[in-house]
Amino acid sequence: MRKLIYLLFIIFVGFVSFKTIEPLFVIPKGWQKPTYDFTKNKLTQEKINIGRALFYDNILSKDSTTSCASCHLSYTAFAHTDHALSHGINNRIGTRNAPALFNLAWSKKLMWDGAINHLDAQALAPIHNKDEMDETITHVVEKLNASILYKKLFYAAYNDSMITGEKTLKCIAQFLVTIQSYHSKYDSVMNHQSTFTNQEKKGYHLFQKNCASCHAEPLFTNNELVTNGLIVDETLNDMGRMKITQNVNDSLVFKIPSLRNIEFTYPYMHDGRFKKLSEVITHYTSTVQPYKNLPNQLKKAIVLTSNEKVDLIAFLLTLTDRHFLYNRAYQFPKNILTTTKDKQ
Repeated sequence: MRKLIYLLFIIFVGFVSFKTIEPLFVIPKGWQKPTYDFTKNKLTQEKINIGRALFYDNILSKDSTTSCASCHLSYTAFAHTDHALSHGINNRIGTRNAPALFNLAWSKKLMWDGAINHLDAQALAPIHNKDEMDETITHVVEKLNASILYKKLFYAAYNDSMITGEKTLKCIAQFLVTIQSYHSKYDSVMNHQSTFTNQEKKGYHLFQKNCASCHAEPLFTNNELVTNGLIVDETLNDMGRMKITQNVNDSLVFKIPSLRNIEFTYPYMHDGRFKKLSEVITHYTSTVQPYKNLPNQLKKAIVLTSNEKVDLIAFLLTLTDRHFLYNRAYQFPKNILTTTKDKQ
């Protein structure tokens, strides 16, 4: 009898432990398989810890004043609400709005123009950009190898304290790929745990009719790059993906962002020209330009009454994920960077 009780106790403890331990990555129910290849960068908590520390560390920038988090704030869905355009070292101003960062395991192309096609290489773009960090990965590695803290962290992760560019970039990618958002009211409704209000339900139907082809559920983006009919900003004169491909068909083509947490990721569009959701909706119902490469979804006018616009916004607010926004696992790792760091 004692053996049976002991065995049941062990099973219970094991079950509780299994249920309470947060997995490193989750594929939510009903979501498609991620495009990120985890077999080539196997997740471990130690490597994620390094990536998280690096994300918040100014050491990645040339003058040690700017970090990834300078433009990607955890409590605003890793977007930047203070400025329409990203800011870098020496108060330099970039040319595009800092996009929100989450659910990147499903992204085939990264950056507004899809210039990066692999998350493991993404950090090179801001590190090397003269208007952002204006640094080189070679010098970053030199600085990391001179840090007692990072030598210890890399040894814990790799059983080897020698830091390389590949390890550095892959650790940053590990942190980025684990930043996930799937706990919004919309998700609870889809999981039959709550219900929409009548207004939210009306807005959802309007969304499905007018927006879902590009902002496909459950990611609320199809991760494609298209033109959305914006008038060219004459100051920036940003032609989008055409700058990468030199193909006129890619004129004003930008990545379709996710609408998850849209309440917190203003200002909107690649150049942050719109501060309010109502302005975005006004664009799609009134000011879309008839470019030759305009997608079919936008060639037919979207007609919404003023009440319908309000209903649509009510639905979009159900995509806010406060569990994600306030998740401590994504925030500044003060236990690492402020208590034990040796910056020499």
